[in-house]
Amino acid sequence: MTKTYSIKKGQPLTQEQIREIDEAKKKPIVFDEDCEELSPAMMKAFKSAVVHRNRRKKLKKKYNSQC
Repeated sequence: MTKTYSIKKGQPLTQEQIREIDEAKKKPIVFDEDCEELSPAMMKAFKSAVVHRNRRKKLKKKYNSQC
């Protein structure tokens, strides 16, 4: 089951949210046919895409703040 919370930047987590996160850390990740485990090559490509996306977001934010 997935729970979604909307919190504002800097807002502290409640004790219940912290407890739920700690409990989730103890549970194993379960893969299935809809969400298969990534191969090492696919994981490397995914990480590279994330780094590239974050770099572009950072540059865009810097550029927008100068305008």
